[in-house]
Amino acid sequence: MSDGARRRSARPDKGAAVRAAAARVVGRVVRGSTLDDALGAVPPPSERDGSLLRSLAYGACRWHHRLDWLLGELLDRPPESLDIDVAALIRIGLLQLSAMRIPDHAAVSATVDAAPAVGAPRAKGLVNAVLRRYLRERERLERAMADVPRALYSHPDWMMDAIRAELPERWRSVLDANNARPPMWLRVNARRGTRDEYAERLAAAGIAVADEGREAWPRDAILLAEPVPMARLPGYAEGDVSVQDAAAQAAADRIRLEPGLRVLDACAAPGGKAAHMLERCDLRELVAVDRDPARLDTARATLARLGLTATFVQGDAAAPADWWDGEPFDRVLIDAPCSALGVIRRHPDIKLLRTPEDVERAAALQRSLLDALWPLLAPGGRLVYATCTILRCENGEQIDGFLARTPGAVVAAEFPPEQILPGESNRDGFYYACIDKQQAPPSRVSGSKH
Repeated sequence: MSDGARRRSARPDKGAAVRAAAARVVGRVVRGSTLDDALGAVPPPSERDGSLLRSLAYGACRWHHRLDWLLGELLDRPPESLDIDVAALIRIGLLQLSAMRIPDHAAVSATVDAAPAVGAPRAKGLVNAVLRRYLRERERLERAMADVPRALYSHPDWMMDAIRAELPERWRSVLDANNARPPMWLRVNARRGTRDEYAERLAAAGIAVADEGREAWPRDAILLAEPVPMARLPGYAEGDVSVQDAAAQAAADRIRLEPGLRVLDACAAPGGKAAHMLERCDLRELVAVDRDPARLDTARATLARLGLTATFVQGDAAAPADWWDGEPFDRVLIDAPCSALGVIRRHPDIKLLRTPEDVERAAALQRSLLDALWPLLAPGGRLVYATCTILRCENGEQIDGFLARTPGAVVAAEFPPEQILPGESNRDGFYYACIDKQQAPPSRVSGSKH
């Protein structure tokens, strides 16, 4: 065999290469990386394979706890004893066999051949043995899974317990929604056209719009019948449209925009809500604050694509003394960092990365943001508090506590606090509370007589 032939034979074929890439992505997530960052660090073997890579990586995170249970049932040793990337590769194989429309023989063959590409050529036999044992015992395993909630619902135990405690009547539907593929919502740029006009452009491009629930869509929103690559959206590069879930679009409705206002968007990155407010109204100034410079750059790019401008500030929104110029804001949006349990279907790595301690830290930060930013709001102004989670300690309890300790803070009459659950009207899970700052009462004149 020539040297060239040896090199070619040592390379994994395309099917094996994309599975190896997916295993490396999932391995990075298991080690603590976000799925988005992991995908960015491991490019697909080819542009055409990008879709399969994302399907494998997202699916392995979405069904991680089920796949991990299967792995434990099929091994004769603890799964933790395996190399992280080898374990990820086997879970990638089990995903294909249990949840994807890939022929069994093709899934097994390509996954086994991927072992050398993850640095474990000797693991080929183990990968083959585990996957083939699954095929033999599939029916038994599916029956046994019914008695293991972590495997049946594919969530960590602590997260299931928390959701069940919050929603004793609806926790199963929330878990099912978390495991569903997310829909694709669009936000039409109101400066560039109407929703009906853009729907006609979609139809001309052969992109179908969903039929269900149109009367309940936010005024700038369109739900696609099936997700499509953003590059296919008419006018996307020109800023005519953006991708944003309907629940996130609700912020612009609640903040009561008027021309000439000064607005603060705290924790603004990646910039979707800031862009929506600027599309809706000619504001005097929108100040977008975020502590992460990379995410702030993403927000800048978002607004640049849409032809919009804002004042960007890198800083800690909970420490306004470091960046505030002293001029009050007419509106304040706190898009608060949170546990993000309402957007798991879009970010299934949350199941692997989030911990109960993260919830506690988020709640402490949310309280700090509310207390620090309230003094920046002008009398008569409105503060909108938003999270993408479903836990009361980050939502209703947070607002109840703030109202109890804050004179002059009242819930907006037209927008009572609202908890949107994952999957409701095809939306992500979100929470909104609108708090108005009362005007200071007129002071009495000392010594006046009646």
